[in-house]
Amino acid sequence: MPTATLLAAGHGTGEAVTFWVLGPLAVIAAVAMVLSRNAVHAALFLAAVMLSFAGMYAAQDAPFLAAVQVIVYTGAILMLFLFVLMLVGVDSSDSLTETLRGQRLAAFLVGLGFAVLLMGAIASAVGGGEGAGLQQANAEGNVVGIARLLFTKYVFAFEVTSALLITAALGAMVLAHKERRTPKATQRESSRLRFTASHEPYPAMGPGVFADHDSTATPALLPDGSPAPGSVAHVLEHADEDDEDDEDDEDDQVGTESAGTAGTGRRS
Repeated sequence: MPTATLLAAGHGTGEAVTFWVLGPLAVIAAVAMVLSRNAVHAALFLAAVMLSFAGMYAAQDAPFLAAVQVIVYTGAILMLFLFVLMLVGVDSSDSLTETLRGQRLAAFLVGLGFAVLLMGAIASAVGGGEGAGLQQANAEGNVVGIARLLFTKYVFAFEVTSALLITAALGAMVLAHKERRTPKATQRESSRLRFTASHEPYPAMGPGVFADHDSTATPALLPDGSPAPGSVAHVLEHADEDDEDDEDDEDDQVGTESAGTAGTGRRS
């Protein structure tokens, strides 16, 4: 609808400017959401779409819908979804192999049918005559008007949607639930199993320790591979030096004995 038509129909200039600013942003974010290969980026683009819709609702004198769009959908549901994605971790190199034959074709046909239905609904709403207007819709208040429509004219669709959401939540809980087939081991049983079935009953080294064994005389290594100063006690450092000196003395003694044996052999 052109801007002149919007102004002629009683809409303000601010509403027209809001529409022409948020409308393209919502379309661009929606297209980017569909084309994005990263689930986290797709969720962020969807948040941009929802915030754009909230701005349009506010411009249409629907403050309740704008608040619900921001608080419930963007602030609660979508952010929870994004938090779960970031907590679980999503790799951009996920497998794109089609596990079900014809899945992409079926998804394309279903999407095409949904697009046709959506276009038909929009065409019917636009060409079906003049609207009631905001003054008549908000005669009793925005919240009261929405509640009257939801619980009178659209009560069946509202209850069916509620039942569908509850069924989906229960289905997700059932699918995610896993029955324990064996009883949980007690602390005593875990300790016995640790000492009987394992060849290394002592605790394993903590993550981030770059060492091939857990001796206290082994210095910790820095990221460049050099020993970290202060990681070994002063007494152990001197003990290592004494051990090295003893080993050098033994090597010298072995070398001297070998040289003497070789000289004796030559004389004989």
